[in-house]
Amino acid sequence: MSVSHPSPATTLLSARSARSLPCAPLAVLGHDVQVPLASGEKVGYAALDYAASSPALQRVWDDVAAYAPYYGSVHRGAGYLSQLSTDLFEQSRRTVAEFLDLREGDQVVFTRATTDSLNLLASAVPAGTRVFAFETEHHAALLPWAHAGLEVDYLRAPRSRAEAVAVLDAALAGAPAGPKLLCVTGASNVTGELWPVAELTATAHRHGARVVLDAAQLAPHHRVSVRELDVDWIAFSGHKLYAPFGAGVLAGRTDWLDAADPYLAGGGATRTVAREVDGSVAVQWHTGPARHEAGSPNVIGAYAIASACRALTEAGFDALEARERQLVERLTAGLAEIPQVRVLSLFGATGDIQSAARVGVLSFVVQGWNSSHFSAALSAEYGIGVRDGLFCAHPLVRTLLGEESGVAPGPVSECGAPEPSLPGERSLNAIRVSFGAGTPDEHIERFLTAVRELVTDGAAWNYRNEGGRCVATVQIDRGRREG
Repeated sequence: MSVSHPSPATTLLSARSARSLPCAPLAVLGHDVQVPLASGEKVGYAALDYAASSPALQRVWDDVAAYAPYYGSVHRGAGYLSQLSTDLFEQSRRTVAEFLDLREGDQVVFTRATTDSLNLLASAVPAGTRVFAFETEHHAALLPWAHAGLEVDYLRAPRSRAEAVAVLDAALAGAPAGPKLLCVTGASNVTGELWPVAELTATAHRHGARVVLDAAQLAPHHRVSVRELDVDWIAFSGHKLYAPFGAGVLAGRTDWLDAADPYLAGGGATRTVAREVDGSVAVQWHTGPARHEAGSPNVIGAYAIASACRALTEAGFDALEARERQLVERLTAGLAEIPQVRVLSLFGATGDIQSAARVGVLSFVVQGWNSSHFSAALSAEYGIGVRDGLFCAHPLVRTLLGEESGVAPGPVSECGAPEPSLPGERSLNAIRVSFGAGTPDEHIERFLTAVRELVTDGAAWNYRNEGGRCVATVQIDRGRREG
């Protein structure tokens, strides 16, 4: 529904669109937050855990704050604020469609996150569909299909992009007749490596299979065109795209979604509901996005995603990608100088970590260190936030950290891995550093300095496990640092 008089929503959108943005780093919330070290000193927080949740762009926060006084119910409201909020919600849908370069007839469904988007699609896949997924996928892309009762072929981890295409080609060629779906990531949440999405999609379509792209780690770092990649659906999360408030997107073809039962039953998804003579209830469901958006939608979440899409587009992906490549090159070159560090890679040629094209996501292990202990020391002694564990991609990390990988197990620490190990398996976990459009050069330099010092001199504090967290307890007098 469109308002017939001037809309503050339109004013907000046009005013923000006209504003130019700095090339890089983009302004993010929390860039000036001071955090305490184990010593009691405070330092500026180095947020290097973007792959889990990126900080919100200041631009997004400003847009949401400007809209907040006009917040109202969405759809069917007669009041001005309701109509304005409906306008903003539907304009956000159009903005996302433009950001993804959707085809004519594609639709955008707002969800809670990538996990929700892929579970929604799994609920809409026709019965008898066989799903194909590499074991390297994040759990959000690996698990919904079997959970929905579908047959799944889990494909082995490829060690090159060409092998990924060949493995898929062979699997599809040997598959029985019937509908087929490939779920594949655009960029690994563990290694950051870029996957050959266009080639995989062409292979899938040649065999009559459809493709859904998990773009959770790709969309924040690279321009994504559904039209050019030719994928059938794409899913991503706002909280990884510099937008807070817990919203996500599933976009693409309409036929399977319109033919499926609504993902949730309730108001907003219904066209009509009537009592029958026999006492039952007859329901006519909407088609289109409303069919799967029952309940009151997350208007602010959708608007925040749209604001982030506009901000990244206006900043220019060419400039953002170029700067991120510089940061990746600096990081990989710095880690390559530390013999005790091994960066995890599927596609890196003969261990050359700098040969693998990746977004700003990289995981590694340090010889002689438990990864939880090392990550805790980065936080407590340097104010650096990273992530350790198996990153909700257990099969992939276990493959990369298997006994055949040559990683020395290191000493057993009181601060063990938070992820459970399989019976008979030694404790496995890794460290992940991730960054993006809001990361200053200093954070990468501080991180490399911290890794070198910890490897060379050891931690300055003793650590123990307290409630599952690795906590600094007593400072070690080694004379390597003042204070």
